[in-house]
Amino acid sequence: MEKMLKRQRAFAKARDWDQFHTPKNLSMALAAEAAELLEIFQWLTEKQSKNIMRQNRQAEAVRHELADIFYYLLRIADLLGVDLETAFEEKMRLNEKKYPVEKARGTAKKYTQLER
Repeated sequence: MEKMLKRQRAFAKARDWDQFHTPKNLSMALAAEAAELLEIFQWLTEKQSKNIMRQNRQAEAVRHELADIFYYLLRIADLLGVDLETAFEEKMRLNEKKYPVEKARGTAKKYTQLER
């Protein structure tokens, strides 16, 4: 993770982009890139969406959009001082409590709809 952060910081600094990389702007860019990923899948069937990585042109588009999303996620986390690995582990522990295996297995219900 640190290697990617260093590369990203150098990339933005060399282009004098730090002035534009505010939490507001980065969160908007992150949402826009997520929408571009959605657009790729928008009219596909479930089967087509599961097999998308078998098509070179589409697979490349998916990889690039995911990389863009990751770029902005990493950048905003860095600027806000969020350690993504720690945040991920914390959130997973919370999700394990909200979605216990015995209640959540095989269902897509939100935790508020699971039997108590």
